[in-house]
Amino acid sequence: MQKNTLITGAAGGIGLALCEALLAQNHQVWAVDLDTSPLNTLHERYPTQLHQVNLDVSDFHAVSHWLQPVLAQVSFDELVCAAGVLQMGYVHELTPTEWQRAFAINTQGVFNFCQPIAAAMRQKKQGAIVIISSNAATTPRTNMSAYAASKAATTQFSRCLALELAPSGIRVNIVSPGSTDTPMQQAMWQLGSSKDTVIQGSGSDYRLGIPLQKIATPTEIAQGVLFLLSDAASHICMHDLRIDGGATLDY
Repeated sequence: MQKNTLITGAAGGIGLALCEALLAQNHQVWAVDLDTSPLNTLHERYPTQLHQVNLDVSDFHAVSHWLQPVLAQVSFDELVCAAGVLQMGYVHELTPTEWQRAFAINTQGVFNFCQPIAAAMRQKKQGAIVIISSNAATTPRTNMSAYAASKAATTQFSRCLALELAPSGIRVNIVSPGSTDTPMQQAMWQLGSSKDTVIQGSGSDYRLGIPLQKIATPTEIAQGVLFLLSDAASHICMHDLRIDGGATLDY
């Protein structure tokens, strides 16, 4: 049976890898991002399956304005919230604008889609939601308070949502990646970090390395999402799947 899937943050990194995988499985995919042009090549391959949506996930009214008429015509089987932004900065250097932007996209953006789609899924008593958080949600990081705090809020929101929707047969799960070779991670390297320092860890930053000695690929994270969406995970709910090569071994 062909499924209808909505993905936020669909044009980059993990979201893009997930889009390609789901399209290959014959899903109808609504791909939401602020700039969907990176999806143009995929659209050429899947012109009838891929629906590109240029939208700011942090804007509740814009999301609602687009989603209301869509929900009147489309019954979504799956939702993946993959939109996210990295906000670096020590607490004493962060501006209110930077702090608020992290929460607006990483946390508010998740609520903006989960709230209306969860309501629709409850009516038909069926669905699967996967929310991309981060291993930083449970492990303190220096220079990352805004990002870590926003992801921690998102993780706890996801657990509460899972509790509320489980009686209706809707599964909500979390995927918490570690360092992944995406534009977000590469932006950190431009600020003085590197792939090697991430793998080896940094004692001065109180950061463990990665036991598997490698950075994840977007495809590796997408595979975890695909599993949690699938019928193979039919009895998995409220789970936080850590995909970080063992980097948060203290969790």
